[in-house]
Amino acid sequence: MSRTITLVLVDDAGASLGALPPFDVPEPWWQQVEMVVDEARRRHGLDVAVLRLLAADRREPPGGHLTYLGQVSTPPVVPLEPVAVELVPHPLRAPWAEPGGPARSLAWATAELHRLDRPVTGVAQHRTWNLSAIWRLDGPHGSAWLKQVPGFFRHEAAVLRWLATAAPGTGPALLAADDTGRILLDHVPGEDRYAAGDTERAAIAADHHTVQLRAAGDVGALVAAGVPDLRGPGLAAWIRARLAAHDRSAVADLLAGLDDRLDRVRDCGLPDTLVHGDLHPGNVRGDGRRRVVIDWGDAFVGHPAFDILRLTETLDPAAAAPLLDAWAARWRAEVPGSDPERAVDLLRPVAPLRMAAGYAMFLAGIEPSEHPYHAADVPACLSRAAAEAKQVGLPG
Repeated sequence: MSRTITLVLVDDAGASLGALPPFDVPEPWWQQVEMVVDEARRRHGLDVAVLRLLAADRREPPGGHLTYLGQVSTPPVVPLEPVAVELVPHPLRAPWAEPGGPARSLAWATAELHRLDRPVTGVAQHRTWNLSAIWRLDGPHGSAWLKQVPGFFRHEAAVLRWLATAAPGTGPALLAADDTGRILLDHVPGEDRYAAGDTERAAIAADHHTVQLRAAGDVGALVAAGVPDLRGPGLAAWIRARLAAHDRSAVADLLAGLDDRLDRVRDCGLPDTLVHGDLHPGNVRGDGRRRVVIDWGDAFVGHPAFDILRLTETLDPAAAAPLLDAWAARWRAEVPGSDPERAVDLLRPVAPLRMAAGYAMFLAGIEPSEHPYHAADVPACLSRAAAEAKQVGLPG
């Protein structure tokens, strides 16, 4: 599956120049723009900064015909197609999606690296969408990554600072951060472990248990640093508030009994701790010698079972069972008298419900042209939550 790209160009002042002829790139994922930038350079000799998605010919990723807005400092030689495009400001537009936004962020990152005696000799745009913009900055002392995120992910820097002290090497090294959502990360060798098998997932779970044990005694500091507090009743209130504008009929009974269900989870005896929030293997990077958990923007303080449920979510029950049993055994050894298995069963329908609320939060915080990234995710997660509640067969 590939993408067909129409790139609408603006100049440094934000004035529309027209659209390049459509071209194809093999990478199907809409937020990945490195190939888009490379192809515009290869075909037309243009240095383009991709700002944002303007339109898609399908309701959700991947693939399809996508129209992006890109900024150039020098108008192209190739004739451009006249296009009618809405360029008025939007209150929910990300700062990196505005003309001049990428340049401002790169100037900040370059200055921070210069301060660290790491001169920059090359820059490559890697990703841009409503949840993050990512660039790679290369130099004689290695590569660094500039990541810029919206306000609801701004606590990622606080998590990385805590990890650097409490669990060194388990997260990316934070080189710099500001209060606008920009973070500068040292390069992590290896590759994202999307294809991790059962053995590697078991090792990821064991590593993460150590982190969560250390965090269990430090939740007050994490919350004080800005990490979202989704413990017990706070989680129920957070979910209901974010799903208020969506059709919740499929999970009405689950929502009605949510406070009681979370009370029963608390009675299982496990401590609240740091939760990654999206602990699938693609958010683990490894090179055969070490594993580093990346992308902590979804992190919160809450129940540790959410992470093992996410890590085993795509496995069939027979493959997931040993990982869940090992997770439960570790917690039972640390908290005698606790009931980790029951906590998992109680939280099975809550996990996709929490994810639905997270996607609803994304939709509420991004401009309408970028809604296709997530519009289908809320109903899909609500359907999963309803199915899990029915399968578990527990009241509420």
